[in-house]
Amino acid sequence: MMQFTESAAASPFSGSESPPAGLLLNLNGGPNSHAGDWPWPHYPASGKTSLGRYNSGAFMEQLLLHCAYAIEANDATLAQQILWVLHNIAPPDGDPNQRLTAAFVRALILRASRSGSPCGSLASTVAAQDAPLCLPAVALAGFVDLTPWHRFGFTAANAAIADATDSFPVIHIVDLTTTYSMQIPTLIDSLACRPDGPRFIRLTVISPSPANSPPPTLETSFDDLGSRLVNFARSRNVGMEFRQVPASPSDGLDALVRHLRVQQLVAVGEALVINCHMMLHYIPEETVGNSTFSQRITFLKALRALEPTLVVVVDEDANFTSGDVVGRIRAAFNYLWIPFEAVDSFLPKDSQQRHRYESAIRWKIENLIAMEGIQRVERLETRGRWVQKMRRLGFRGVGFGEEAAAEVKGVLEEHSAGWGMKKDEERLVLTWKGHDAVFASAWVPS
Repeated sequence: MMQFTESAAASPFSGSESPPAGLLLNLNGGPNSHAGDWPWPHYPASGKTSLGRYNSGAFMEQLLLHCAYAIEANDATLAQQILWVLHNIAPPDGDPNQRLTAAFVRALILRASRSGSPCGSLASTVAAQDAPLCLPAVALAGFVDLTPWHRFGFTAANAAIADATDSFPVIHIVDLTTTYSMQIPTLIDSLACRPDGPRFIRLTVISPSPANSPPPTLETSFDDLGSRLVNFARSRNVGMEFRQVPASPSDGLDALVRHLRVQQLVAVGEALVINCHMMLHYIPEETVGNSTFSQRITFLKALRALEPTLVVVVDEDANFTSGDVVGRIRAAFNYLWIPFEAVDSFLPKDSQQRHRYESAIRWKIENLIAMEGIQRVERLETRGRWVQKMRRLGFRGVGFGEEAAAEVKGVLEEHSAGWGMKKDEERLVLTWKGHDAVFASAWVPS
């Protein structure tokens, strides 16, 4: 997180108690300003003590955008001036808007440092990065259960999978997830409780390179993870085979596609379920070689060719695809306030759980703002764009039944007030205080 101190050695502003000379001129459209399509936000001249009424998300967002313009223009002086203001109104241990803003400030300075910009000298003011978030299985389960951000999708997907595979003796689940198959135990439980007896599950996961993998990571190995899941299934009288494929979203999961094509040749009476839980947006959008399709589209086309029984797509409902860093800041600032505010509603500031959760969000912000090219893996798309993609590639949406909706609502009741659910045609949408957060959709070949 961004941390300035009052010492001259640590701060680019030498611990001054008032804005550097020229700040008010620049912030109000002076000769050194970089005005966008809106006027510079007015900054009070009376110093730090009068900033309370300027502690609004809109004010902080405008300052971040102007700071990004200054950094992109290599105007280190103006960037420092704006950062002075942000430092005073957005401490990293403040309210949700302040913590969110502090995370963006850090990301902008890291971007300047990586680009070789003169503003990169500010990197010395940034605290060391959070230690990689690596958790044992039990702690990871607690991380996932902290909010319904993941559990919403787990519950909706499991209901859709159970409905689609009711008549199949064998279910092959390809679990493309960032949560290390934390969804699967509840699915096993639901299958084990069926009156027609246990089923056999083939579970295929990918074991991507840890480079650019979002936190948290799992402390245990994939082999150990597989053993635990197989033993859990056995305890529920459900047979299971666990298989990992060394594939990565960065190459369009090409190795996984090849593996599934081979498996399809020998699969008889088997339901193929592709469970995509917040991973598809890590597949690059760029085209490769002479292809006219992006890697993301190529992967979806390959899935359609496999004639799967069901494809589930659960993802965060935002658009982080802009090639312009300012556009990404706008989109992310107006979306990622949700998890900051949600955990603030029920966890104290000194909570280790909250620190872990927010460090994962900070990673997303830093990847989104500070990275470019293949290193920038946070490329979310809205549910509307996913719907267009799936329909264009030959999939038809499948609605969630009343029983599935009731199960999701039951999960939300276990969490703090503010979470809700709505239906958007065939999709279910997780909301926070009426704002869309995560969507769940189910698809079959049309």
